[in-house]
Amino acid sequence: MIGNMVNMNDRFENFSQFYTFYLSEHKSKWCRRLHFIGSALVLLAFVAFLLSLEWRYLIAMPVLGYGFAWVGHFFFEKNRPATFKFPLYSLMGDWVMFGEIISGKVRF
Repeated sequence: MIGNMVNMNDRFENFSQFYTFYLSEHKSKWCRRLHFIGSALVLLAFVAFLLSLEWRYLIAMPVLGYGFAWVGHFFFEKNRPATFKFPLYSLMGDWVMFGEIISGKVRF
């Protein structure tokens, strides 16, 4: 690591270190907004599954979540989603950022 720069080749000792990197990869308001919309749709699809027990809603969840997020990365951030290298931390980061957007800690 050089200075404050973090790249995808670095290893993170814990989620807190990763989350600092994760937020740096979501500077574009449009990327954050697309992540938020995708996460909200994932929650709605899960509720729809619980109410209907139709499997198509479960299948739709990753398509909605990752679809919106990846559009944000490829077209607005112009970077490679952390999901490809750090799938668990990235998934955790999505939900922490979602909660921080709701609470106002991270700008929508």
